[in-house]
Amino acid sequence: MSKDYYSILGVDKKASKDDIKKAFRKLAHKYHPDKGGGDPAKFNEVNEAYSILSDDKKRAEYDTYGRTFSGAGGQGGSGFEGFDFSQFAREGGFQDFDLGDIFGDFFGGGRDRTPRGRDISIDLELSFKESVFGVNRTVLLNKTSECATCHGSGAEPGTDMETCTVCNGKGSVKEVRQSFFGSLAVEQRCSQCKGTGKVPKEKCHTCKGIGIEKKQEEISIDIPAGVENGEMVRLSGAGEAVSGGKPGDLYVKLHVAKDHTFTKQGTDIFMSLNVKLSDALLGTDYTIPTVDEQPVTIKIPQGVSHGEILRVKGKGVPTGKNNRGDMMVKVKIELPQKLSKKAKGLIEELREEGI
Repeated sequence: MSKDYYSILGVDKKASKDDIKKAFRKLAHKYHPDKGGGDPAKFNEVNEAYSILSDDKKRAEYDTYGRTFSGAGGQGGSGFEGFDFSQFAREGGFQDFDLGDIFGDFFGGGRDRTPRGRDISIDLELSFKESVFGVNRTVLLNKTSECATCHGSGAEPGTDMETCTVCNGKGSVKEVRQSFFGSLAVEQRCSQCKGTGKVPKEKCHTCKGIGIEKKQEEISIDIPAGVENGEMVRLSGAGEAVSGGKPGDLYVKLHVAKDHTFTKQGTDIFMSLNVKLSDALLGTDYTIPTVDEQPVTIKIPQGVSHGEILRVKGKGVPTGKNNRGDMMVKVKIELPQKLSKKAKGLIEELREEGI
């Protein structure tokens, strides 16, 4: 019984060549054997249908007789025998394909095939002062780490390594795979020696030769000065270890506690200072706190305005070995809620003076 190529591609018998090409690209990508959920049988069936319907002569024969007679392939051939790659490429047939996904397993795809351990994410609470000046924290993580006995080699200390018998010391083996190009020999990392070409004569008694173990490990984290709330710090190689590969990374999300006195904007520290009305009018000195807990004295100038910013140099966030941002002091003039009879009289006199 003749196959219904139009139904296989999900197109109408009056479909244009462009519609047929689009339907094929979609189904070929869906059923490709090297993709998750792929179906080799359906993939070949879809290709067979496209090889017939994309060719005007073969399509005419199929529409008339229910089969084709062109070439030696009989009824459209099977697999990729009737597939004209050059025509498909000229028509832009590969433009919607992820060629890295399709060909990566056969040619390596330019990707690093070395195994990599999982990344780890943790949260870390910081005080405001710690976020300004930076701090070193030590955390205890229960994770897969390099074996402390053999240092990742998998060999019992004091024993020698010998040539891997699986790959003969090459660190890789060839595997034959079937593809639409035919049989391809793909070079893979040797699973026995993890690509090193050597295996231990005697396996490590701690990790049983795999080079990694599950254990608690102290990780030292250097938090730089001036970090922001929600910022992420990455420690390369501090994640989960993997046998014969690279460890993952440790990601530390920072949570900075709010301070009742200070806020931070870039490299500057901000605070508000309540100033009495009389001090604002006449000027005076105020002693104020700083983020490094060393009080300083600032001069309130005569006639200072409400909301005016006074700058204290060098009391902000460290920006280098001997450099720091500034502290910005915002003046808030306090107005008295109640006045004594004497104070009210004095203010009346001020008003008469035009003040």
